[in-house]
Amino acid sequence: MRNKLRTRSVGRRRLVLAVVAALAAGAFSFGASLGDGAPPRATVASTLSASRLAGQRIVLGFPGTSPPAAVRRMIRAGELAGVILFADNLPGRAAGRRLIRRLQAIPRPPGLRDPLLAMTDQEGGAVKRLGGAPTVSARTMGARGAAFSRSQGRRAAANLRNVGVNVDLAPVLDVARPGGAIAESDRGFGSTPAQVAATAVPFAAALQAGGVAATAKHFPGLGDARISTDDAVQRIGLSKRALRQVDEAPYRSFVAAGGDMAMLSTAIYPALANRPAAFAPAIATGELRQRLGFQGVSITDALDTVSVHAFGGTAKVARAAAAAGADLLLYTDPAEAAKAHRALARALRSGALPRSSFEDSVSRILVLRHRLGEAVKTPREGRSR
Repeated sequence: MRNKLRTRSVGRRRLVLAVVAALAAGAFSFGASLGDGAPPRATVASTLSASRLAGQRIVLGFPGTSPPAAVRRMIRAGELAGVILFADNLPGRAAGRRLIRRLQAIPRPPGLRDPLLAMTDQEGGAVKRLGGAPTVSARTMGARGAAFSRSQGRRAAANLRNVGVNVDLAPVLDVARPGGAIAESDRGFGSTPAQVAATAVPFAAALQAGGVAATAKHFPGLGDARISTDDAVQRIGLSKRALRQVDEAPYRSFVAAGGDMAMLSTAIYPALANRPAAFAPAIATGELRQRLGFQGVSITDALDTVSVHAFGGTAKVARAAAAAGADLLLYTDPAEAAKAHRALARALRSGALPRSSFEDSVSRILVLRHRLGEAVKTPREGRSR
């Protein structure tokens, strides 16, 4: 892997160096690597039952401001890594804070007591679940430059931590190709990989400096998709060269800077694989980890959508995502999440999926949870505005 990284083109190196220089200009670094605190957390995974190993790869959503009994049971049993929160979970700051505190207060087994991942989509613009920062869209941040996007990221971290959210499913690192849904909805930081890297990565860096994990999405890139994968199957007909040199380039910069999380797309990229990216080992492991060197936590896009249902049922989807190398499987429906958990546990017990891969994924997840817990103990950088 190191030899591959050393042979990258001069152009790619210049892009990474430009981003690093931009970060340095803001007197910022991403902070502790995923290795910090790893030894004790890494050993926990080897002691977990199949049911707990499977559960630690699940993130789910639920309606309203009170967690259902089934969700509470999963947390208490150590069979859930975290939750995704939407607007109806966060009708106001006080209600959101009470909900997250209630979730985090649920007793969990030894080794699994670090904070649950409490995540939301706080991109800015049309996609945000809380009032406050970021106060503008990704397109505006990209247009106004690195210093402005860094400031928005810093304010967004304070905003989210004030409520108890510790993972932002942002920024969008997709290159906003003309005519694509990302460009049309102002969710992209720019129409070139250099512009996206130079402005989205500082936003992510500031989030992480403020104690909130950043999530680069949607790998290997959704900038050419005409419709959201929530609504229709999308086939991205770009060449392997275009995907690697353009669409993956901002993710390369995010990885080089030490980004925490990456979200795998559910679009299909025929030049790389014949199935959705989240279920393709060639993408989830080959492109993201082996080619780009990503060492953080990967998460699928939502697995209860139109594009995913076209691939297969809940059990097939869960097994495929886990086998491809996705660490976390994301569900908006708790019933679907419960089915996926059972399918993973069965596959693990039967040997259909290797225990070693589960332990690797869960170790990365637990290390991140521990580090986010440590961040809560430190003073917040700035105030929510």
